[in-house]
Amino acid sequence: MKHDPTMSVPCETLYTRDMILPIDYADIVAASERLDGVALCTPVLSNAEANARSGAELFFKCENLQRIGAFKFRGAYNALARFDAEARRGGVLTYSSGNHAQAIALAARLLGMPALIVMPKDAPAIKIAVTRRHGAEIVLYDRYTEDREALGSRLAAERGMTLIPPYDHPDVMAGQGTAAKELFEEVGPLDVLLVCVGGGGLISGCAVSAAALSPQCRVIGVEPQAGNDVQQSLRTGERVRIDVPQTIADGAQTQSPGLLTFEVIRHRVSNIVTVSDEALVRSMRFFVEQMKIVVEPTGCLGAAAALEGLVPIAGKRVGIVLSGGNVDAQRLAALLTTEA
Repeated sequence: MKHDPTMSVPCETLYTRDMILPIDYADIVAASERLDGVALCTPVLSNAEANARSGAELFFKCENLQRIGAFKFRGAYNALARFDAEARRGGVLTYSSGNHAQAIALAARLLGMPALIVMPKDAPAIKIAVTRRHGAEIVLYDRYTEDREALGSRLAAERGMTLIPPYDHPDVMAGQGTAAKELFEEVGPLDVLLVCVGGGGLISGCAVSAAALSPQCRVIGVEPQAGNDVQQSLRTGERVRIDVPQTIADGAQTQSPGLLTFEVIRHRVSNIVTVSDEALVRSMRFFVEQMKIVVEPTGCLGAAAALEGLVPIAGKRVGIVLSGGNVDAQRLAALLTTEA
C-alpha cells in the first residue's frame, strides 16, 4: 500500500539546509519533475525470508528494474535534460564501466544528441553491447594502465562535447536521489537506509532525500571489501585514493570518492561498511531463488550487509536500494554455481 504523504510532516519543515552542499532537496524535487513519465517509478518489494534472516522489516527499492537495468538512468537523463540547444548539438561524453554508459547512451538517444562513451576493455559484455545498441560511440581503454578522466577530458575538448561524469556532478547526484524520494514516499519513514557505494552519486542523492523525508533515518553506505576507498576517506576526513579494486562488484571499482559526493557523504552518511565478494554471491543467489529477480553484484551490496548481519538493524524498518541488474547470463550462472 502506498504511504499517504499527508500523514507526515511536510518535508519543507523537516529539512534545514544548515551547510552549503552541492545539492539540496529542491534539486531532487526538480529532477523528479524532469524524470516524470520518462524514468520508471520502480517497485518496492518485501520478502518474509529476508525479514526473518535479518530480524528487520526490509524494503527493497528495485532499481534493477529501472530503464537500462539500473538507477543510473535517473541521473543521466536529469543531467542531459538540462543541456541548452548548443550543448545538445555538440553532444555528451562520459566514462563508465557500464551502467552510466548505458544510461547516457539511452538518454542521449531520447533527447536527440550524439554520445561518446569511454569504457574499460573488461567491462561486462552485456553493458558494452547495450550501450552500442542505444547508438553511442564507444572508445575502449585499459582501466589498470590508463586514466579514464584524462582520456575523457581530452576527447571532450577535441570533439566539442560536454563531459558528464558518472557521479561527481550535481545534476547526476540529484537525479539519483529521486530513487530514495520515491522509496520514502511509498513506505514512509525508515530507521536505516542501506545504499551501495561506488563514486558516491547514488548515496549522496539518497542521503539528501533521507534528510528531507525521514530525518531520523541513518544512511549507511556499503562497499566491497577490496574497494573501501569511501570508508577510508570517511574515517580520515579527506578523500583517499586506492588501486583499482579486484572485486566482482564492477560498478564499485572506483579508486576515490568524488569531490562533490564526498562533501555530502561527510555530512549526511552515518557509516560505511564493507562486504566480501562471497557475500555478494550469496545475496545474488537469494534474489534469484527466493524473490525471482536478477540483481548484479554491485546491486547486492546493501542487501548483503543486511542479510549477512553486518549492520545492527534488528527490529528496524530498513530500506535497501538494489542499484542494478545488469549481469551477463553466463557470468550469472558461473557465479551462482560457485561454492559460497
